[in-house]
Amino acid sequence: MRPSTAIPSEVLARSDVREAIEAHDFGQLFHLVRKWAGISYNRIAEACDIKSSRFSELARGEGSITTLAKIEKVADALRIPGYTLRLAPRPWETRAGVVDEFPGRIVPQRVPIFDEARGDQYVEAIRETSRRLVALDNDLSGLPIAATAAQAFKAVHRRLGSGEPEPKYERDIQAAAAELAEVAGWALFDAEEYEAAHRFNQQALFLARMSGDRTIELLILQNMGMQSGWLGRPREELAIARSILDRANLSPRVEAIFRTREANGLFASGRTAEAIREFDRARALIEEGTRNNDPSWAWWISIKEINGHQASGFQNSGRWRSAISLLQENLHCPNGPRVGYQSMSSARLLACLLEEKAWREAEELLESIIPTVSEIGSVRTRNLLRGTVAFGEGKANIPESLRDTLHGVSEAMQEDPYTL
Repeated sequence: MRPSTAIPSEVLARSDVREAIEAHDFGQLFHLVRKWAGISYNRIAEACDIKSSRFSELARGEGSITTLAKIEKVADALRIPGYTLRLAPRPWETRAGVVDEFPGRIVPQRVPIFDEARGDQYVEAIRETSRRLVALDNDLSGLPIAATAAQAFKAVHRRLGSGEPEPKYERDIQAAAAELAEVAGWALFDAEEYEAAHRFNQQALFLARMSGDRTIELLILQNMGMQSGWLGRPREELAIARSILDRANLSPRVEAIFRTREANGLFASGRTAEAIREFDRARALIEEGTRNNDPSWAWWISIKEINGHQASGFQNSGRWRSAISLLQENLHCPNGPRVGYQSMSSARLLACLLEEKAWREAEELLESIIPTVSEIGSVRTRNLLRGTVAFGEGKANIPESLRDTLHGVSEAMQEDPYTL
């Protein structure tokens, strides 16, 4: 049975909550749990077995929790998965997944609870699976989740079509399933399984509309617009973006990402000045800060995200110096949400430096890439980097040391992924 102090999955998915957990900033975490989940300080303190005077100090930002036993107590009271606090899997996690080869993580593969749970427990099992998959997708340099996400959704999809009807929970189950299908659609796209991604996106959109979940519908449409643009269909990306921007009551962050989609479509259509204005509008919206009506999935929408898209537009249009400025800003900025595809900025920057014949800067960047290149999980990023390296190796008159470094990256990308 879940304790009354368990943090809801949508609150755990918030960027500010994730950051507090990752930093072991428990005072900030308690503040956010009270703010977003409505759980009082007294209930949190009692559940975590923290004296009121000590709890008050933590809430004021004074002191910290460092003992393993107490951190485990907090994790169990608030139902924080062990891996997010760098703990071993907690006893209550073992029913929702199986431990994989990465110590301290739970990966929902066949998700046995799907065949056991009913009603709201089933809804929670689906949502917890989505949350864990998203965490893995953004861990390290992005762990491959496409196959696991697709398998998990197929299990849900099969039950939706043939299982016992549960009218009381039907819409909640459909909404949770839509979110899981969205995660799978994104992961398949990042794995360059484009046709499969399209199928999962369509199913996600169908379920979101069946359930009436407008929030997840927005995320699915955002993904579909992005994928259209990536596959060379800018008019489609533009149309999707404008269909959403015509609606009312978008939070600033949601409007910002659709302004970015619109700008991408404009850039690819040759309307550069209009695109730049839209990117500027998107950044201004981000600077308005977070709002209570921000959807939980909006944690990754940031200035860095917008910069990356604008840099891509500059790169594709041959404005390499402008792209370099934005990409360097992204790479040198320690703040912002961590995403599994962040190495894409490095790959794009490398391409622009090679075009500008900035040999020394290109070599320095390559040297920083080599140690972790074999860990890049995003297929899109790996292929972008692979193509850039091949382009560099094919250029005439580059310094020999740079050619050697490019070759080193090429060799690193060909290594057996299971070599230690």
